[in-house]
Amino acid sequence: MSTESLFIPVKLPQQKHYNNGITFPAVLSPNPEKLSNNTVPFSSVLQAIKSSAAALESLLSETGAILFKGFPVVSASDFNDVVEAFGFLELPYVGGAAPRSNVVGRVFTANESPPDQKIPFHHEMAQVPEFPAKLFFFCEVEPGSGGETPIVLSHIIYERMKDKYPDFVEKLEDTGLIYTRVLGEDDDPSSPIGRGWKSTFLTKDKSVAEERAAKLGMKLEWMEDSVKTIMGPIPAIKYDKERQRKIWFNSMVAAYTGWKDARNDPVKAVTFGDGQALPAHIIYDCLRILDEESVAIPWQKGDVLLLDNLAVLHSRRSFEPPRRVLASLCK
Repeated sequence: MSTESLFIPVKLPQQKHYNNGITFPAVLSPNPEKLSNNTVPFSSVLQAIKSSAAALESLLSETGAILFKGFPVVSASDFNDVVEAFGFLELPYVGGAAPRSNVVGRVFTANESPPDQKIPFHHEMAQVPEFPAKLFFFCEVEPGSGGETPIVLSHIIYERMKDKYPDFVEKLEDTGLIYTRVLGEDDDPSSPIGRGWKSTFLTKDKSVAEERAAKLGMKLEWMEDSVKTIMGPIPAIKYDKERQRKIWFNSMVAAYTGWKDARNDPVKAVTFGDGQALPAHIIYDCLRILDEESVAIPWQKGDVLLLDNLAVLHSRRSFEPPRRVLASLCK
């Protein structure tokens, strides 16, 4: 079976359409002309990804996000094969806050925090210097209800914030941000930021943890049964060289509104780079703008979402179980 033109664009009501002709996100489904008995062999999907790699990367660069719907991706192993087919290098999950478990190969669970908790908008691992360039998500079990992964274009948020709060954005650009988080020894699955220091730094040895933290530019302050991590000042606004535009590349809203558990106070979790407190009313207005500009397409089993982590922020809505969304991080 020919894999040429296996992918065709489709329209969904949730997509946003911008004046520059971009539709966000791009949504691709199997070409009906390439189906046999209304199906497409999984092996043909992998071949099509490999043969269309340059075109798919170009589309990702143009739109920031591609949702693949209707393809026979059934299991975590299938998803791992899809990720491998793209040929992106794997990025180890070192320094991230979310509790995750390895499932198979390069595939991890997405944030395992409780279903009643929202996960605020963020660029993946924006609070550390080494972050993934691309993210994959895969819906293995679709939610009972809710559980969407809203996405939003980062440069749109920068432009709106710069227009409404120029002084605030100027200070962000001047000072950056400092992120502070207290980690227990082991993972706390009841917390959206409950990753313990052992899994954060992939070691049980405190001296090794300190070495790995230092490579990230992170300071550690050990306490009786936990450790305080201090990252920054680190830029809150980046320049996307490929697209030649500034982006809202930070975890400010996520930290300020969501880094809360028995050990952490979200208001203290993130400050300006000079240590000054952030203005709450601006943070919550930024959250409103993020919601307003976002796209939330309901998950269906087999969906694969590919994000350019420099171009797009993502979040997670609360949900009624079951729901199982898997992830993979790439350089």
